[in-house]
Amino acid sequence: MESPKLFMLMLGCTPPPRRIEQHDMLFSVASALKDLKQEILDCWPEAGEKIHVDAWREVTAVDSYQIEVVPAGTLKEAQEHKLFFMNLGGYKRNEFDEPHYKLLIVAPDMASAIQQAKQTAFYKHAGFEGASSHIDDKYGVDVDDAFEVADVLHESIKSNYELKITLKEGLPEDEIHLGYFKLSRL
Repeated sequence: MESPKLFMLMLGCTPPPRRIEQHDMLFSVASALKDLKQEILDCWPEAGEKIHVDAWREVTAVDSYQIEVVPAGTLKEAQEHKLFFMNLGGYKRNEFDEPHYKLLIVAPDMASAIQQAKQTAFYKHAGFEGASSHIDDKYGVDVDDAFEVADVLHESIKSNYELKITLKEGLPEDEIHLGYFKLSRL
């Protein structure tokens, strides 16, 4: 059996009565992407069989940090750093849209993660006076969504696994898979 891996998926669907495609993020642990089919269906029941994957990635490296899934209880002391997900929103003049930029950040806490997000080119350039880029008001800045990845994993995963984050230089970047992936083809 393959080792468990952390997966990040962007799910898409046009559930009734919506008129345009909606998106949501799913973080989970499995040996292979195909093992997540039922969890994908369960996480967005309104989507039914119309749900699909628009993007996915096996998360193994974020900046200079290796991300590993290890059995619960393996880590003898608290991790110095945590893995955060940020969904930045912004605007472009004369475009009827709100582009988003999704990123993973390794930081000791949410405040530090937000400071890193505010250094990205997207945050600095996807906005203008009266329509600034943002993150999430509940953290004192404007960010669309921000959370610690471990907090949003399913309870059964959290009871069996934890994330080990290790500083390691020279890691290859994770491959990002983009496209329209029907569940039947995973």
